Amino acid sequence: MRFLLMPLAWSLALFDLFVVGWMALSSLKTTREVVQDPWELPASPQWGNYTEAWTSAAFGDGVLTSLTLVTGSGLGTILLAAPAAYVLSRFRWRLSGPVTVFFAVGLGIPGPAIMIPIYLGLDRLGLIDTVGGLLIVYVATNLPFAVFFLTAFFSSLPAELEEAAAIDGSGPYRTYLRIMLPLTRSGLLALFILQAIGDWGETFFALSFLQEKKTISLTLLNFIQTMQYTGARWSVLFAGICIVVIPLLLLYLWMSSRLIEGIAAGYGK
Repeated sequence: MRFLLMPLAWSLALFDLFVVGWMALSSLKTTREVVQDPWELPASPQWGNYTEAWTSAAFGDGVLTSLTLVTGSGLGTILLAAPAAYVLSRFRWRLSGPVTVFFAVGLGIPGPAIMIPIYLGLDRLGLIDTVGGLLIVYVATNLPFAVFFLTAFFSSLPAELEEAAAIDGSGPYRTYLRIMLPLTRSGLLALFILQAIGDWGETFFALSFLQEKKTISLTLLNFIQTMQYTGARWSVLFAGICIVVIPLLLLYLWMSSRLIEGIAAGYGK
């Protein structure tokens, strides 16, 4: 299996790199070059494509909304998932197993299956077309994976730490906040990055619950639709796609070692 899967994995990785590189080069061409010479290097880099895409699509508001959602959902998910994962992994009680399975089952529920009840609930609360309403949806849908992910980290910590803290007179809340939680910082950081990557490009819930407000993915979608009616400026369109994709690539390159370390530590326990 290793000899079969490794070439496949490398092939997929190289293909992804090729697509990203081709997209970045196309964003620096003129539309004529994109159509007539799609595989050639740009004769003269058209950096103005990024400025035109940013102003034409009004990416500024979308970026601000997405940054608010990504930051808020990441912190909110960690704030709720970390204590839940700690209790489920460190305290043995009758319902700890079923509750853990309940969170795991939540990983398999598709978004369209819960869209209507969520919409009705947000509508009654007056949270349709609000960043706060979409933030609640992101946190709620992120919780099953987050609890399941962090449970592995807390389960891997030695019980002697809690016993030593109890001997020193530390209660469970202080033990969690001062000892156990800091030891899972690699897992918390990995979880935050994974949630940021997922929420940054999320489109389904944003399209369902936002009307006037736009995330960066909805801004790009509207930009593509506008291009269909005003004339496809492919180079500017590729520049808009790069505006959405490049921040995620930079985040991953910056934190890749921490992300891989956190995932390996969690799933390797």
